Order: sequence, then C-alpha cells, then structure tokens
Amino acid sequence: MGSLLGRIPLVGPLIAGPTHQTIDIEPVEVHNIETAPDKRPRTLKHLLRANHVNHSVIYHNLQFNNHMPHILSSAYLLGASHEQLHKIYEKEADELEPWKPSPSEVVPADWRDYLGDRRFQRAFVDFFEDALAMRHAYDWKKVVQEYMFEGEEPLVNGLIGGLGHPLIHLGYAFEMQNREIAIESLALAACQYNSLHKYTDDKSYTKPSPYSSTSPMWLINKLSEDTRFDGLFTGHDFENIEALFEKHEDLVMEYWNAWELSDPTKQFEESQETAVALLVATVAPGTHSYNFFLVHLLTTSHAVRILLPFVPAKFHLGLVRQWWLLTLAVYIAMLRPKVDPDYINPDDNKGRHWNYVEDKALNSVWATDSHYIKAIRAMREAAHTWGDVHERYLAAAIRFVDDFNGWTF
Repeated sequence: MGSLLGRIPLVGPLIAGPTHQTIDIEPVEVHNIETAPDKRPRTLKHLLRANHVNHSVIYHNLQFNNHMPHILSSAYLLGASHEQLHKIYEKEADELEPWKPSPSEVVPADWRDYLGDRRFQRAFVDFFEDALAMRHAYDWKKVVQEYMFEGEEPLVNGLIGGLGHPLIHLGYAFEMQNREIAIESLALAACQYNSLHKYTDDKSYTKPSPYSSTSPMWLINKLSEDTRFDGLFTGHDFENIEALFEKHEDLVMEYWNAWELSDPTKQFEESQETAVALLVATVAPGTHSYNFFLVHLLTTSHAVRILLPFVPAKFHLGLVRQWWLLTLAVYIAMLRPKVDPDYINPDDNKGRHWNYVEDKALNSVWATDSHYIKAIRAMREAAHTWGDVHERYLAAAIRFVDDFNGWTF
C-alpha cells in the first residue's frame, strides 16, 4: 500500500510494515487553530477552551454526550462566521452541565480499574492532562499514542462504546489539531469503554461466516430480510443493543464476519456510501423521520475517514470493523428499516450544488442542531474523498436539508 502513513506520522515506531492491510486515503486538511491569527479560528479556539474548562463531557445523569466540539468544528469547516460560532456556543451551552468531582483520583497504577465508570470523567481528564504536562511535554499526540494504541487492550479497540462518541471526538481532535478535544476523547474512551471492545481484542470472535460479501450494502439488505430477527424487539430502542448481544450474539457475529475486506480501501468507500444510505434512503419522501441513532453511523464513519491516515496501519481494519459492528447493532436495534436507493435521486438536484447545502446548514432553523450539522459535514467530506461523479452524495445532502424536520428517537 501507499506511504501516506509515513508522510504524516502520528506514532512512528508503531506504524506497521507492509504485512498489514491498510486503507490508503489522503488525509483531510488539518486546521491548526492554536496558532492561526485570523478572527474565525481564534474564536473557535477560545470557544473550545471555554467548553473544556466549564462543561463536563458527559451530562444529564451521565447519559448524554457533550457535542460542543463536534458542532463548533463542523460549522467552522462549513464556513460559519465568528458570530455564528458564538450563537452555536450559547445555544449548546444552555443544556450542558459543569464538572462534578469524581469519587477519587485516577493514577497510573490503577487507571484501567475505572474503565467504563462514567462517574470518573473528571478524574480521567485530570489523569490524561497530568500525563500531557508531566511526561509528554504538552504533546497531546504522544498521550494519544500511549493510551490509545499501546498495551494488550488499547483504548482504540473500544471507541464504539457510548454510541461511538469517543471515536467522533477523536476525529475532531486530529482534524482541528486541538489538545482539549484530544484529552476529552481519551476521557470519553475511558468512561464509555464497554464489552464491545472484546470483539476486536479477542481474535477468537473473528471466524468464517456461512456466507460473505465485499458489499456492506448487500449484507444490510440481506439482514433486512432475515426472518431470524423478526420479533426480537417490540419497538425501536437503543436499549435493544444490550439484549441483542446477550441473547443473539451468534447472529450478530455471523453478519459481522460476513463482510469480506479483500480490497479494504474499496470496501471502506462502500461503507461510507452505506452510512449515507442508512440515514437518508431509509426515510420515505414526506415522512421527515430521520433517525437519531442511524445518524451516528454516518458521523462515526466520518470519524474513521478522518482518523485512518493518522492511525497505525495495524489498527486500520479493526477500526473499520468496529464501525461495522456498531452499524449492525444499531440497525438491528432500530428494527432494520428498508433502504430504498430511489430515495436518493441526482435528478432532483436541479442545478444546486454544495453551496446550497452549506447555506442550509448554517442559516436554517436547524443551524444549532449538532447532529444535523455533523451529518451535512460528513456527506460533504465523503463526496470530496471519493469524488462524486454521479452526484449521489450531493443528492443525499440536498434531500436531507430540504426534508429534515427534526429527529425521531
């Protein structure tokens, strides 16, 4: 494979040799807002820092995630002015909560003992910031290297905990070159670490499936018609995921292992197409029923796209397969809605382009909705990454901004 990983190193010594399959894509443009002199990047820097100081990363009885870095960064990248960034901050901050003390400190000797315990979010932030200051000379990438990629069960293999928010957060840390977001992503990864990591860490879960396909969309369509899943749950509910793995793990593993990554870069491209389709092509015209949980499959896919050029090669396939596991779990929990490709029609673009979509993102009544903004940003970046010769990414984005009227849960 190519040498992008060598050109843009995150952790030089950890980057694997040619024995590892890699997904070779160009890195996105990174934005070093820390040193940029202009008003817009300075505004973003100050707002991200204010959020880091004032607001916890998990709130509302430790159930909700702080999306401030996601929406501020996405809006900035879509061209938001400093006034619009301030408006977004004020709206988002209204529902966030201040930090609360943790039950105790987290120290190097026992930090793994507290993995998965959200009560320790402040302690984990302090722990990683201590490592930043005391051992890594304020180089946040070295802190990420140590805790995300080293050890027998590195945090990178648990990034889909918490509906993938640690993964999303880490993507923005690299794209914005921001240490506050990076520290928060490590804290989220630690606090939302759950049993899903075992499927990547324990190689015994990777085994032949009775069928296989290189196409994730083919497997999703097969899953939608698989009668073994009929009647498993009575309604759409994120809580279905826990029961799914407890009672039907073998069915999930069957589909998880069925995705054949013989050409990983091509398969990743198809996975991004699938992520867009799961959000937009599951919504019949006029119903406006965009699913709050399905949008996370798109925004986590976007995070994987951001991270791949910076992540050591040995973790490439594992990261993409983590996304696939999350996709299967959420899709089944949402009762496997049918994907209709006809719902995305480039003929409906009618001469409109991305400037139309960007204007809708920043100036519509939904301009302060973090998931709305992130979804638009993800579709635009996918179009840029793979080329959009047939304008299907654009068509999906236009359909989304024209039709969106809030989320269904």
